[in-house]
Amino acid sequence: MAKAGKIRIGIGGWTFAPWRGVFYPDRLPHARELNYAASHLTSIEINGTYYGSQKPESFRKWAREVPDGFVFSVKGPRFATNRKVLAEAGDSIKRFYDSGVLELGDSLGPVLWQFAPTKKFDEADFGAFLALLPREIDKRPLRHVVEVRHDSFRVAAFPALLRRFGVPVVYAEHATYPAIADVTGDFVYARLQRGSDDIKTAYPPKALDAWAERLRTWAGGGEPAGLPCIGPTAAGKTARDVFAYIIHEGKVRAPAGAMELIARIG
Repeated sequence: MAKAGKIRIGIGGWTFAPWRGVFYPDRLPHARELNYAASHLTSIEINGTYYGSQKPESFRKWAREVPDGFVFSVKGPRFATNRKVLAEAGDSIKRFYDSGVLELGDSLGPVLWQFAPTKKFDEADFGAFLALLPREIDKRPLRHVVEVRHDSFRVAAFPALLRRFGVPVVYAEHATYPAIADVTGDFVYARLQRGSDDIKTAYPPKALDAWAERLRTWAGGGEPAGLPCIGPTAAGKTARDVFAYIIHEGKVRAPAGAMELIARIG
């Protein structure tokens, strides 16, 4: 695994009342929740940025509270993705980056651009959106990933378009959203959304074993067998970073599932 990319595993957000006494100790001060979560996980998906702008000081504060090597993924604003004409999202994308997201410093990982389940694939317009995403700001490289949730994206033109821009697509393990495992960028991003709060670790042991093996395969430059791809296998075998998040509806057991998956990666 010396030539493999880094595998980071986590959950969505860190503020959730039902985690008290299940993930967080009962007496843990609320102000220490992020620090506690970051000491047990290796990544967290920030969701608040999807709904509204955050302040630069908030990003700086979050960066101070996590250990070295910890990486956030950040949801891009819905104002950029929930629109009829994606080519008109430029101002929303600029405002997002101007809000201070780069204050996360070395803790800033990929930005997740999530699209509504009703958004259909329009190759020209989606390509125009991808062209708006900044590849760097002040000489700092930026990473982007898209999550699409309409079946119209299950066409060969979609992964081919993403490859032209070097942007990955989220692999969504979900009951209804399309599962697209095509590798189209230099990292992989998976959202595991079929866990259950009836299972202490969200997923049963065999499922966690299987996911650990898939994550290792992706990190080593391979493509896991059995996952649905639309286009041809990615050429070559280059090590790549992998981000995986356990996010299911109830989400009470998500932290336990993420920690079990981290333990399996070693």
